[in-house]
Amino acid sequence: MDTKILIVDDEPEIVAFTKDYLQDQGYQVITAYNGQEALHSLQLQPNMIILDIMMPGMDGYELCELVRKRVTCPIIFLSAKHSEEDRIRGLMVGGDDYLTKPFSLKELHARIIAHLRREHRLAEETKKCLYFGNLMIDLEGYEVYYLNERLSFTSKEFEMIQFLALHPGQVFSRESMYERIWGFDAEGDSSTITEHIKKIRSKLAKHDPDQSYISTVWGVGYKWEK
Repeated sequence: MDTKILIVDDEPEIVAFTKDYLQDQGYQVITAYNGQEALHSLQLQPNMIILDIMMPGMDGYELCELVRKRVTCPIIFLSAKHSEEDRIRGLMVGGDDYLTKPFSLKELHARIIAHLRREHRLAEETKKCLYFGNLMIDLEGYEVYYLNERLSFTSKEFEMIQFLALHPGQVFSRESMYERIWGFDAEGDSSTITEHIKKIRSKLAKHDPDQSYISTVWGVGYKWEK
């Protein structure tokens, strides 16, 4: 399992048994014992954060607000604070859930599964449309919009846009693009890719002249800018 969970708690025993349990369930577990360690660990791109509130220095509320400026993954507060006010505050500063200590590892795991399932559904819904600034690519509708205005592209032009935009930053040769879009047995050659790219760029430039969506990597091919 590639899912990474960051546990942030200043109590080594809680960190240890929670880590062992989650690793047994197949998760990759990252640990941090204070706010600064947690912020540093964000570069590892966790899919879920389990966050204590009562920590020395930076408490969980303050840390959660800082984390929310950097990542959008679910955050479950795990705290000895039991009051309704504490739970509400945790949710208001950016938490997604709140579980009080002492807690059941099985219940914690159930909540992790529920939040990851919801994130997966949201990700699948998001994939129906790709957004690049003011440009929106409707993958299901085979349409491209700029500031809600529909742009006119042929089916092949759209397929090229879709293919490149689904792999932003990745360079593809003319030959590989031709094979993927036209097929191995199609008549013609990869030079048609160049002509289609010119037309796509021209249409995009009419609406957004300051943005280059498709870049040429000389001697290699083309890529969609991130």
